[in-house]
Amino acid sequence: MRRISLVLAVVLCAATAGAQILSVPPSGDNQRATVTQYIGVVGVTVDYHSPDVHGPDGKDRRGKIWGELVPYGLVDLGFGPCKECPWRAGANENSTFSVTHDVKVEGQPLPAGHYGLHMIPGKDEWTIIFSKNSTSWGSYTYDPKEDALRVTVKPAQSEYHEWLTYEFTDRRPDKATVALKWEDLQVPFTITVDNIADLHLAAIREELRNDYGFAWANWVSAANYAMRVKHPNDALEFAEKAVNPRFSGIENFQTLNTLAAAQEAAGKVAESKATREKAYAHQTATAADLHMAGRQLLNQGKKEEALKLWELNAKRNPNMWPVNVGLARGYSAAGRYKDALKYAKLALAQAPDEDNKKTLTEGIAKLEAGKDMNQ
Repeated sequence: MRRISLVLAVVLCAATAGAQILSVPPSGDNQRATVTQYIGVVGVTVDYHSPDVHGPDGKDRRGKIWGELVPYGLVDLGFGPCKECPWRAGANENSTFSVTHDVKVEGQPLPAGHYGLHMIPGKDEWTIIFSKNSTSWGSYTYDPKEDALRVTVKPAQSEYHEWLTYEFTDRRPDKATVALKWEDLQVPFTITVDNIADLHLAAIREELRNDYGFAWANWVSAANYAMRVKHPNDALEFAEKAVNPRFSGIENFQTLNTLAAAQEAAGKVAESKATREKAYAHQTATAADLHMAGRQLLNQGKKEEALKLWELNAKRNPNMWPVNVGLARGYSAAGRYKDALKYAKLALAQAPDEDNKKTLTEGIAKLEAGKDMNQ
């Protein structure tokens, strides 16, 4: 019994020695912060603790951060096995960097994962380290053998930041730049995604397997995205399912018009023409639908097809807005400015708002000057 009690006491002491009260403020009042940015479907997160320029005692350390509080190069921190240690890129525990998909950092590949984030500061150049070890306290146990990636970047001047902060300073569809900013310095690095369209399409396919797939409009949306990113085979597959009742599809103007566009993108010209005619003739095709379809044709340089469609729209829906607008644009594109002017003036009298009135007024002025109102 005495032996069991002694062992229990040792275990309890060990547990108590390593215990932390979770609600205690962080060491040095270096508050924890997290910033996440999505590059399409790719999530990028930096988790860090944020020291301030004035420090725990309120002393102003501006001008003494870089090269002093944060030394340049690798240093011996005086504790732990690491003798040549980088900076922890924040305070307290490891700053960490997480990506949900494979990316490139400064052009170098980094697999999806959760990484310890360290940096080697320098006056003119910094090295950013992504370590496979993300659970340590600071850089005391940093081991270069655990590096997943190192990249070098240039520091730059920044607007003043009292608190160390990570900000996403540039965001594009396939890349983003994140910068460490503290005091008057920033250290930016860029994350890129090479196959962003493929990732979107993969995510769309998974979504269409759940309840999203029960709505034909989502198949149309998927097809339009695939066409936009030049994936004609995917677009055709999605568009075909949008009209197929086995996949919650339905034949209406939108699904048929989308299928026609996807067929054309896939090189099926004859099928596309037949499907488009079916779409134009469908009972669900409204005056606005036919007008916008004509605008798409005109934007593609198909002037004769656009005019033919707008004339069909006028037969079905005479003297309506935006039917007269379509006729004005169609005749103008064909060089028939007198006819275009007639319908532009009719459309001006029907214009529903000031923006459309302004556009038509400008178009009429062009036509009266013998110019194409579409230009």
